[in-house]
Amino acid sequence: MTELDVLRVFCGPDGAGGNVLGVVRDGAAVPGAAERAALAAELGFSETVFLDDADRGTVDIHTPSVRLPFAGHPLVGLAWLLRSLGRPPRTLRPEAGEVAVRFEGDIVWVRGRAEWVTARTTRRYASAAEVDALPAPPPGEGWLYAWAWQDGAAGVVRARAFPRRIDERGVSRSNGAGARTGAIVEDEATGAAALLLTHELGRPLDIRQGTGSRILTRPYPDGTVAVGGRVCPAAP
Repeated sequence: MTELDVLRVFCGPDGAGGNVLGVVRDGAAVPGAAERAALAAELGFSETVFLDDADRGTVDIHTPSVRLPFAGHPLVGLAWLLRSLGRPPRTLRPEAGEVAVRFEGDIVWVRGRAEWVTARTTRRYASAAEVDALPAPPPGEGWLYAWAWQDGAAGVVRARAFPRRIDERGVSRSNGAGARTGAIVEDEATGAAALLLTHELGRPLDIRQGTGSRILTRPYPDGTVAVGGRVCPAAP
């Protein structure tokens, strides 16, 4: 049986929230693309990450329905796990490119680029209350990151994320049936979308997402954006 670590990534300061992540430390145990896709679908987490080369930091990221070239919460979670095992990485290498890793107390930071983020739409709403009132998922197709200023002067954002993914048959997986279809109706915390929003706004953000998650971001002059947060082991 494949050994699996399960974490919650982008937890709030009180340990609440966090998006669940599956980590397969021995990627060689699940060598084929089809096998990895099947395992990610079976687990049903927003993402599952396979560590293929611990020395180089080579990783492979899957959602329940697609393979991703880059995603924030799997890389933050994996970096935290490797540090907890005494092997803190300086670089991780998903398909998109080299991702610098930095540790700042209990915050794990990874740096990526907006062009690495798969197609999704950021949509501003008038208030945090309006974001909170959205149905899950909102009507429409395509990946939606709904946000509003909670405190614009301080850069605090209220956000919710709705994958509204299309499966291999061209059928929407986010149809409100949730667990009955294996769909991810709403992502609790989403690093790539936070990176994209930060790139669009051009300023550091403190994002409060989902039921209790927190994502920190910082843009850099070279066009990269750092995404950071806390990681907690998931309850057994």
